Amino acid sequence: MLTTLLALLLSTPQPAYYAAEPAAAPAKAQVIAGELVWRCGAAGCVAGKSGARPVIDCEGLVRAVGRVKSFAVAGAPIAPEQLEKCNARAR
Repeated sequence: MLTTLLALLLSTPQPAYYAAEPAAAPAKAQVIAGELVWRCGAAGCVAGKSGARPVIDCEGLVRAVGRVKSFAVAGAPIAPEQLEKCNARAR
């Protein structure tokens, strides 16, 4: 029973807290970056909330998928200087 409950918890996606629009379409529909599992599609990538600061989560995503055009936290875009700092970590 515990194994079933754990599997259910791990398979249930978190509600979207972060939303990003990669400059190029990611190669995979699911990307693991830091503490987050990002779900990516034609409209961009979304992930739940983590324990890290938003700019750290943004940097983790760009290391995995490359530069992003936009990055939003709870529906609000991050400041342009934060987006620039994030994109500086792109692969």
